[in-house]
Amino acid sequence: MRAVWLKEFGGPGVLVAGEAPDPVAGPGEALIEVDYVNTTFVETRTRAGTGPFPVELPMIPGNGVGGVVRDGPPEWIGKRVVSSLRGSGGYAELAVAPVANLVEVPDGVAMDAAVAVLADGRTATMLIRAAGLRAWDTVLVEAAAGGVGGALVQLALAAGATVIALAGGEEKVELARKLGAHFAIDYRRDDWPDRVYDATFRVDVVFDGVGGPVGRQAFELLDKGGRMVSFGLAGGSWTDTSDADSRGVTVVKVPRPDPEELRELVGTALSTVASGVLRPVIGQRFPLEKAADAHAAMESRGTVGKTLLVP
Repeated sequence: MRAVWLKEFGGPGVLVAGEAPDPVAGPGEALIEVDYVNTTFVETRTRAGTGPFPVELPMIPGNGVGGVVRDGPPEWIGKRVVSSLRGSGGYAELAVAPVANLVEVPDGVAMDAAVAVLADGRTATMLIRAAGLRAWDTVLVEAAAGGVGGALVQLALAAGATVIALAGGEEKVELARKLGAHFAIDYRRDDWPDRVYDATFRVDVVFDGVGGPVGRQAFELLDKGGRMVSFGLAGGSWTDTSDADSRGVTVVKVPRPDPEELRELVGTALSTVASGVLRPVIGQRFPLEKAADAHAAMESRGTVGKTLLVP
């Protein structure tokens, strides 16, 4: 089969397409013929050797795929599924997944949309729950043109909240408007915190996927009793929330879900797509052999929505 190998850490160019033995499904596993591969920013850090989890080289990166089950338990063969893997093996034409991770794609949901919410929709659903979002909340979503951010905008709107979307650059701000955000603001402008305050006069919840200075400025906009939900550090560091207690702000601890909870979150995200509540934004598709280009695009902050690989 065709696959993308990571044999040494480094820049995007270390991702090299080549051949690999066809994987074989063992007990409790399913073999998936891959239609689309999920990509995440964390995978760019893994490739660079600075990821959150240790990996052994050589490896085939990728932890999420969607396609049709070709081998495994008879009740799964022929079904359209999305699935997390075991941390690797996704950048390929075929992938083996634990049966316990398989989630059937509902009728009417396109496979690319299903893969687009496999990680991002799952994460956004989990964060909305953790924040205890209420219909009267005013919500600030950072990186609102990204995969998770775009999903958060839509799910918060569906919950009845007032949504302020932060994005970098006019193209991304315009996308946030199209997603329905009540206010869309460019955080590359020095006066963006003033614009947020002028728009709503208060912020109850911040979904912080950027961290660094942007996350800190967003944190300082929270009213007393507000909630800060940090889930990413695209800005290079986690947001400093050390004075949360003195400011009367709650830093929400997002619980780490167990495998069954993760599967339920994926199913819920797929249901919101099927019902039309969530419309995943797929901004870029790259052929499998161009995985290096996909990583370069994500690292340049030039992408919008989800980036998929297509075997």
